[in-house]
Amino acid sequence: QLQLVESGGGLVQPGGSLRLSCAASRFTLDYYAIGWFRQAPGKEREGVSCISSSGGSTNYVDSVKGRFTISRDNAKNTVYLQMNSLKPEDTGVYYCAARGGETGSLEDVHYKYWGQGTQVTVSS
Repeated sequence: QLQLVESGGGLVQPGGSLRLSCAASRFTLDYYAIGWFRQAPGKEREGVSCISSSGGSTNYVDSVKGRFTISRDNAKNTVYLQMNSLKPEDTGVYYCAARGGETGSLEDVHYKYWGQGTQVTVSS
């Protein structure tokens, strides 16, 4: 079974940057679209960004457009989420998820495999 492990979370001041990584083991990510999701305390899980299996198509929720960038390095079996100009409302647990096929989605119901999450806290 595909296993995903997120890393790169932490505490950062508003306006700062973090890069999250989603590394896969047991199977190659080449044939999986990947999504990044986040969940803030007391809120529902939200789709943040996704990338197609080829890397040729990406999508973002409106609140992070222009600030976050998703990318993938299939040779390293890893997907990244570069987060710049962070705001307190970006705080939450960030999860990566994988679904078989080319096309990504910002809806969590489309994903079968999930990581354990990494905490991102944006605070002064």
